[in-house]
Amino acid sequence: MVQVGLNHFLIVSAILFSLGIFGIVTRKNAVMVLMGIELVLNSANLNFVAFAKYGNFGLSGQIAALFVIILAAAETAIALAIVLNIYKTFSTVNVDEIDNLKE
Repeated sequence: MVQVGLNHFLIVSAILFSLGIFGIVTRKNAVMVLMGIELVLNSANLNFVAFAKYGNFGLSGQIAALFVIILAAAETAIALAIVLNIYKTFSTVNVDEIDNLKE
């Protein structure tokens, strides 16, 4: 029987982080970039909870993960409002086509 240990959680977290960074770097759509950021934040949450469980830190990992979830929800609400405003102004959400925000 395979015991799930800290290494397994770290591997899954590294995969999530890598997919998130890949999504941030390669996507042109602003919504897909936001989804990549959410993957990176979820990988951090997984690390917080795993280290709290296997490092005997008590509830500190869960509290940090809860704080990151609240931060991600606020970030999503503000970012989607910005994306909708950009779409209304430029009729696109591709991040490489939006180059005259100063004007």
